[in-house]
Amino acid sequence: VKFNNCAGNKGVRYETNSLEFKVRADGTMYAAHQVQMPSKQLILMVTAWDPQTLGRWEAIVRFLVAEKSQHNGHKPKGRKTMPGELAQQQSDTLLPWRQHQSANGLRRQKRDWVIPPINVPENSRGPFPQQLVRIRSDKDKEIHIRYSITGVGADQPPMEVFSIDPVSGRMYVTRPMDREERASYHLRAHAVDMNGNKVENPIDLYIYVIDMNDNRPEFINQVYNGSVDEGSKPGTYVMTVTANDADDSTTANGMVRYRIVTQTPQSPSQNMFTINSETGDIVTVAAGLDREGIQQYIVIVQATDMEGNLNYGLSNTATAIITVTDVNDNPPEFTTSTYSGEVPENRVEVVVANLTVVDRDQPHSPNWNAIYRIISGDPSGHFTIRTDPVTNEGMVTVVKAVDYEMNRAFMLTVMVSNQAPLASGIQMSFQSTAGVTISVTDVNEAPYFPTNHKLIRLEEGVPTGTVLTTFSAVDPDRFMQQAVRYSKLSDPANWLNINATNGQITTAAVLDRESDYIKNNVYEATFLAADNGIPPASGTGTLQIYLIDINDNAPELLPKEAQICEKPNLNVINITAADADIDPNIGPFVFELPSVPSAVKKNWTITRLNGDYAQLSLRIMYLEAGVYDVPIIVTDSGNPPLYNTSIIKVKVCPCDENGDCTTIGAVAAAGLGTGAIIAILICIIILLTMVLLFVVWMKRREKERHTKQLLIDPEDDVRDNILKYDEEGGGEEDQDYDLSQLQQPETMDHVLNKTPGVRRVDERPIGAEPQYPIRPVIPHPGDIGDFINEGLRAADNDPTAPRGAGSSSGSVSSLNSSSSGDQDYDYLNDWGPRFKKLADMYGGGEED
Repeated sequence: VKFNNCAGNKGVRYETNSLEFKVRADGTMYAAHQVQMPSKQLILMVTAWDPQTLGRWEAIVRFLVAEKSQHNGHKPKGRKTMPGELAQQQSDTLLPWRQHQSANGLRRQKRDWVIPPINVPENSRGPFPQQLVRIRSDKDKEIHIRYSITGVGADQPPMEVFSIDPVSGRMYVTRPMDREERASYHLRAHAVDMNGNKVENPIDLYIYVIDMNDNRPEFINQVYNGSVDEGSKPGTYVMTVTANDADDSTTANGMVRYRIVTQTPQSPSQNMFTINSETGDIVTVAAGLDREGIQQYIVIVQATDMEGNLNYGLSNTATAIITVTDVNDNPPEFTTSTYSGEVPENRVEVVVANLTVVDRDQPHSPNWNAIYRIISGDPSGHFTIRTDPVTNEGMVTVVKAVDYEMNRAFMLTVMVSNQAPLASGIQMSFQSTAGVTISVTDVNEAPYFPTNHKLIRLEEGVPTGTVLTTFSAVDPDRFMQQAVRYSKLSDPANWLNINATNGQITTAAVLDRESDYIKNNVYEATFLAADNGIPPASGTGTLQIYLIDINDNAPELLPKEAQICEKPNLNVINITAADADIDPNIGPFVFELPSVPSAVKKNWTITRLNGDYAQLSLRIMYLEAGVYDVPIIVTDSGNPPLYNTSIIKVKVCPCDENGDCTTIGAVAAAGLGTGAIIAILICIIILLTMVLLFVVWMKRREKERHTKQLLIDPEDDVRDNILKYDEEGGGEEDQDYDLSQLQQPETMDHVLNKTPGVRRVDERPIGAEPQYPIRPVIPHPGDIGDFINEGLRAADNDPTAPRGAGSSSGSVSSLNSSSSGDQDYDYLNDWGPRFKKLADMYGGGEED
């Protein structure tokens, strides 16, 4: 191979991309050792480069391997060693289908070749179609053979990249190749006769596109952002930039190398950073990074292929922005060594001084944020220092009230530091400590009660004007001569008085523990103490009076009204005693009945169950129904004891078998005697009998009338509107009745509101008699029943009728209201002439 440049061939060196072949300085190519060639063609790339200018040039060299002669001699390589037509025929022709003669004679044995890959350089300039190789079968001397190729690039997309002459078997490439689009092709060659019959088996053809340096390196990003701490040591990693090359990375075409082109600014050194040429890692190479001086560097990075050869490699650039991050290498410093402030006493959350500092680190970062601390001068913790997040100032604030009488001034020593610790090797500055002087101003303070709440104990009922205690206040202003005056602020029951000068408290009324103003035996009052300062100040105090109970309340009994059966041993009345006092002035209680009147102990008895409860019951076997006032004396256990006589209204009434007062019994207890109740029941029975007889008679009359009507022809009957009655009477004049006797009274108030006391229900009442007779609230058959009741009451009130124990009528208490049909009514004969008619009706023995 020969290469000519403008300066001649001096110093030009040659290289190949194969280890089996080398090139001498004069351009002669030779085999470095014995080479077994597997195919008829070999494509190599020869590179000529100048060590001084670093220029590189490439050329493609294709070797055609000649077949061995019959004399086992090798034909020279190259085109020039062969006659023109013969060299072309033998050097670019592949025989995929070969026949060999065996050593035993002319026996034919067929074997297919393995065709080596065909290399095609990309971006070839043509002319096209450009022949690649010729394939043929050794049977083409005997028959006419047609050749074809199939596969991607031939009859499959992309179509017709490769073509073949069907007669000669020459295969062509029809257009320039692009390795980055497709790096290889796999085709199959076919040989058939003129009838389309397969002559040889298909053979595989592999075509590889040889890479050319036609693509520049491309950075993933045009701008890269990285950071590095200020003060970093040389060799500190910063960031990585990456560029990709579409060319073959196994060849120099795709091998990218990096370098830094420029650095801005070039301070404190023009080479503050370096880059790894192969990996793209940027690291620091010099010391002196200071954020407070330079906060950012802009570095231009270049990527070049061909292993970084700038003469023939392709390049591209990107920008790397390197930010110098802050570290806490500057301690905060006070702007002055002393500060002063003033605070009034008894005030909190007041800012008394503002402390200012400077810090050259990055603002509003942990390296800049200030933290203040009081070192000395405030042992009681009256002050704290808060940081203003905007200005970074320290605000000295009162968090615990100061007292002028205790401390008139404070001398504080404060220190400032950062939120983040200082960097290694950095010490605190002398100016990080300062003094703060705080003066306390005096103000008029309110008087206060040393004992608040004050508790005293005394018995209730002390007389008016009694001195209870002295409730005085203290004025904390020791350096001011002031007078304190007292007054009441809250006295709910208005029981107390206070001396305006010395605070002495006396009673204005009798203190009663049982008052509604007492809560848990304690009475609470509030007093005001005010000075005469400018402006005046006042304080309050609470006095609690615990009242000790005395026995000043007699016990009471509950309930006030009760109900009991007229016969004993059926039920009792439970009685509860209550006392407004407290222990020991309450139970156990003593229950007893008075001796006067004597009827109380005669009729009633009381039994104590325990200290608070007793039972009242009948002593006699029977007590007539009515309302009785039963007095009971109850005595507490106080010292001295108190007693009280309570009246319980007891309603005595007849009861059923369950011991419950019956409805009739309740009416009887309200004012009707037992005899009257029996008479009412008898009248009801008579009335029901009369109603039954009347119904039977009406049915009989209706039947007779219906029979007579059947004997008369309806057409001849002219008495359609005439009714025949067999009764005799006076007509409408005979119907003038006094219906007021049949009316029902609306209420029984005149019975239930009877004057309480012990008396019989059949005695004549003191008040005016009601206009209409009393009708008990019991089931009745209507107004006719009321009429009968009135007749019964008139008979009872007849003074000529016998009554009492000497009456011949006897007692009616034995009358039973049973509805049995076998009732014996012979006893009606013993009731006298008034019941003679009833005795005749019901006392007939077996007669109906």
